[in-house]
Amino acid sequence: MTAAILRSLQTIVPDTPLHQDEVRDVFAAQPGLGRLAKRLVTTAFDGSGVRTRHTVLRELDLTAEPEGTHFYDRATGELREPGTRLRNDLYAVEAERLFVAAARRALDTDPQFGPEDVTHVITVSCTGFHAPGPDYAIVRALGLSDAVQRYHLGFMGCYASMPALRCAAQFCAADPDAVVLVVSVELCTLHLRSSEDPDAIIASSLFADGAAAGIVSAHPAQGRGLALDRFHTAIAPQGEKDMAWTIGDTGFEMVLSTAVPQIIGDSIHEALRPLFAAEADLGAAFDDERIGDVVQHWAIHPGGRSILDHVQSGLALADEQLTPARDVLRDYGNMSSATVLFVLRALLDDDRVLEGERVSAMAFGPGLTAESALLTVTGPAGDA
Repeated sequence: MTAAILRSLQTIVPDTPLHQDEVRDVFAAQPGLGRLAKRLVTTAFDGSGVRTRHTVLRELDLTAEPEGTHFYDRATGELREPGTRLRNDLYAVEAERLFVAAARRALDTDPQFGPEDVTHVITVSCTGFHAPGPDYAIVRALGLSDAVQRYHLGFMGCYASMPALRCAAQFCAADPDAVVLVVSVELCTLHLRSSEDPDAIIASSLFADGAAAGIVSAHPAQGRGLALDRFHTAIAPQGEKDMAWTIGDTGFEMVLSTAVPQIIGDSIHEALRPLFAAEADLGAAFDDERIGDVVQHWAIHPGGRSILDHVQSGLALADEQLTPARDVLRDYGNMSSATVLFVLRALLDDDRVLEGERVSAMAFGPGLTAESALLTVTGPAGDA
């Protein structure tokens, strides 16, 4: 059976940049923050591996006239605590705009498919809710058929784009003519807040806004793409309480304990073994701790610098194999479910990534859940 191919992968970030040193200083200067919390803010922000991020909150643009004080009062330097309703209302407006823009860009850059060809839409987000949702907005804004099958994967966390791609591949296996539009949008900065809680401080040092979209189809791709060969899901139950995502009165609340990188490092082998076992050469290389030699490229969700460090150490990967993930973390931060798609896009843009080479992708989320995929590069370099 011909593998479904992810093609026309596009990424978008909002216009407002967040420079890590400036954001650090704002969070460290909040009134009522104790001395220990101030030190933790400095340590977390400086050690995050993040240099810049982006946000839909234009009032956080320190170079422009303020557009409001719902989240930040520039006159006093104080971070506000708007309620969940206000945050979600803003999500409904800004996320829909990015969902439509990313979907349109993916279709506009695809040489084979137009709006009339799309049979399925899968949208992904964990940072807000509204109905009719982003799947509906995409169908209406892009002029897709009302009969398009629509699915939304909501509130699953950072790994959710992986099951979205797996669903798309399964749709294509069931119907060789299926053309599936997959779109992820996350507005994590809507839920950042000042706090003395270490988990909240770590989240504030990492999370950002971004969008990504691509098309999945079993039709042979004319340009650069990624064949979706195989997927696997694993759970590290000892981390169930160390990574979580809940709804509070002043936004969604992230639990991201300092134990997460170690748990991922300790469980990485068992989480990945079934993915490679189906191919004898890959299974043997994995058991012999040579998997980095035969799977050339790694698209690891950069949940944080320490997570990447533990994955690299646990799998004995070369520095350059984690460069795409570290670069995305540095330039964009952790955009939850959209982030791994940014890493895959970076690989497709790299002329050193050659047709026929293998890619292992992996993302982590609440549970502690690890979603992984094995992919093959299709199309020549320079044709992304």
